[in-house]
Amino acid sequence: MMRVIDFHTHTFPDHIAASAIGKLQAASHTRPFSDGTVSGLIKSMTEAGISASVVLPVATSPRQVEHINDASVRLNERAGETGVFSFGCMHPDYQGAARELGRIAGAGLRGIKLHPVYQGVDFDDPRFLRILEAAGALGLTVLIHAGLDVGFPGVEHASPRMIARALKSVGPVRLVLAHMGGWRCWDQAEQLLAGANAYIDTSFSLGAMTPSGDGHYRTAEELALLSEERFVRLIRAFGAERVLFGTDSPWGDQANELRRFLSLPLTDEEKRMILSENAERLLRSAI
Repeated sequence: MMRVIDFHTHTFPDHIAASAIGKLQAASHTRPFSDGTVSGLIKSMTEAGISASVVLPVATSPRQVEHINDASVRLNERAGETGVFSFGCMHPDYQGAARELGRIAGAGLRGIKLHPVYQGVDFDDPRFLRILEAAGALGLTVLIHAGLDVGFPGVEHASPRMIARALKSVGPVRLVLAHMGGWRCWDQAEQLLAGANAYIDTSFSLGAMTPSGDGHYRTAEELALLSEERFVRLIRAFGAERVLFGTDSPWGDQANELRRFLSLPLTDEEKRMILSENAERLLRSAI
């Protein structure tokens, strides 16, 4: 059995998890598959046969940054026992980003999550560019929400064109583009980013979204994501050595997403790279 690392998951502190999941479900009109807690993620991992998961926290305001990063460090103290490892976070309006990124690296976190849509800033804005420069200098991986967002229809802050411009404007940085390079911008992602020095992850991109049942979605077309054929084509366009398995748990069912991935017409070597080897290289034996 191949080792499996889920490079894209989310959790919330126990006391706010129910509220946070409820708000996100209402905004996205999609169904969660766990309760959003760390214990819920561990239960899901056990049922799915997933060895480790990377939690990606998002700071929606600058004042949250240090608190979230402190919580991430505490979560990582138990990673050897739980298999749950957290990245840190950064916000484009946080003052002293280079100093805080240095603290993140010094505490052993391997990367940060940025979410241009939630943070309301274009990814090629100088505020993000300074974060990319500092993170690159420190050897941190930067994972960004790429493309559109199900909870913010039509809002574009992380388009493939913006990402391509940002990459041309900064020095070397290990960048991961979530959602196959650009959620529901997949043609542009293939055209503009397949040759870029960046990874992609597989999260929330294959098959179809699962509606919450509130009646918002009325047709199968509204829920459709990538077909298996198109999904595999994107993997081959970027190269399997630059693809990371991710589920977006709790918004993806880890067991189902893994089964679906394993059924794809990829070679065993490609599957090993995507399921664990690429992640192990970026995480540098953290889990």
